[in-house]
Amino acid sequence: MQAWQWHGGALSHAAVFPPTRTGVDDFLGYLEQHGARPAYLVADLIEEDFTRHLLPHVGGRAGRKLRARRLAQQYRDTGYRAAIVQGRAEAGRRDDIVLFTALTNPAILAPWVDAMTLVQTPLAGIYSATLLSCALLEHIDERGGDAPRPHHQLLVTLQSGGLRQTYLQGGELKFSRLVQPGEDGDVADTIAPETRRTQLFLTSVRLLERDDMLHVTVLVPADAVDELAQRCEDGPTTTYRVLDIGTAARALNVAHAPVLADELLLHVLGRTTPDSHYPLDGKDTFYRLWRMRLSLYASSAVLATMCLAWTVANLVGYSIAQGNASGLQSERAHYLAAYRNSMSSMPPAVARTANMKAAVQIDRMVAQQGPWPLHMLATVSEVLERSPQIRLTQLEWRATVPGAPTEAATGTVPGTMSGSPTLAAPVSSLALGIPKAPPQTLRLQAEVLAGQDNYRNVLESMNAFAQQLARTPHMTVEIAQLPFDIRSNVKLSGSVGVANSGEDRTRFTLDLVWTP
Repeated sequence: MQAWQWHGGALSHAAVFPPTRTGVDDFLGYLEQHGARPAYLVADLIEEDFTRHLLPHVGGRAGRKLRARRLAQQYRDTGYRAAIVQGRAEAGRRDDIVLFTALTNPAILAPWVDAMTLVQTPLAGIYSATLLSCALLEHIDERGGDAPRPHHQLLVTLQSGGLRQTYLQGGELKFSRLVQPGEDGDVADTIAPETRRTQLFLTSVRLLERDDMLHVTVLVPADAVDELAQRCEDGPTTTYRVLDIGTAARALNVAHAPVLADELLLHVLGRTTPDSHYPLDGKDTFYRLWRMRLSLYASSAVLATMCLAWTVANLVGYSIAQGNASGLQSERAHYLAAYRNSMSSMPPAVARTANMKAAVQIDRMVAQQGPWPLHMLATVSEVLERSPQIRLTQLEWRATVPGAPTEAATGTVPGTMSGSPTLAAPVSSLALGIPKAPPQTLRLQAEVLAGQDNYRNVLESMNAFAQQLARTPHMTVEIAQLPFDIRSNVKLSGSVGVANSGEDRTRFTLDLVWTP
């Protein structure tokens, strides 16, 4: 087990722990010191299996259940298993091409994972070094230029676990194996023979045809490039590209060139942080709690920032309002002083300002609520427009003031002159419409233009005219005099069909009362 610290886009020196009880105990002490940060576990093991399958093309939840069921049948003894869909077959019913991968010996990871669970280290995911190697090859090919990528590629990297050979077909991972160097530890003597063995295996499982060209990319330290380039000769179906590991480091913007590819894989993981390659089976509880705590901290920071900004905005607004209020107060004092100065030079006013204001208000009230006959006359005019058989002969309008003396009480008769001058009685404010408009009465005399002795038509025209007036809001109508007397105790006189010049049988009188 190697433990690295990732900070600021760089890796610290590795802490190495042997797979013993003492090593696990030392790892527990290391986690107690640094275990509060999320952990990413990269597995580079011989016990990693890759198998290709063709499954029916099924999407959605049904497809995921189908792959999970087949995956559980393929790898029963481990929970570290995954299915990767790599496209569809070109022939037949176009089934899905699925790569099944698993860590077949989970007991190797158990002590280290249990140690992280014991000290509550947030375990973010378990990753395959093989899948990270695919991303490393993509970075190398992107730096190589716009040349098309070969269809059959084999990436050979020297890692702490041994010599890793990763085969990609069309950019998709198909197979990987971890090879241990020979007894002498010479990597140069191991690469070429193991590459031929891998090529024969790929041909036997029909991943390679016999005439297909296999492009081999080898990453080694700079001091071994020349020697390895001489030993790895191109063949009819094999071509080698030996690269300095510093080339891959520059593709990842790593400051120094490492000896092993482990650091490059960790840089790929630290910069991209993909989802976990293998399921954690509930061992990511503390990581989810860590993310929730981090989200709460971030939300609290954002909320505190918003509250601080709102407080600052309120303080600035309060300061501006205080300045505006001071300016308005000084301006008010200036205008008051100017007003007093101008008023001191004027002669004394006949009336006080309050009295003049009250007079203006009274004038407006009289103009609005005064007893003017215009409303009642306009109403009568509208009804006359709709009643062409009615002709107006006389109008008498007056305003009714409650409590005012009648004409009889004054001792004078309208139309006559008094023998001695008398003082005019004061006019009530009610007669001027203060505080409200007084009721108004209108005596209306009219006649009906109808045929001679057509009594029914006369009565109907008069009643229709009175009803139209009565529909006016706040208006009451009373018939003061009919065109003719229809009482049952009155003696009939005259002759039907003979004009009577002494009486006008079509005239009537209405009393209208309008209460505003």
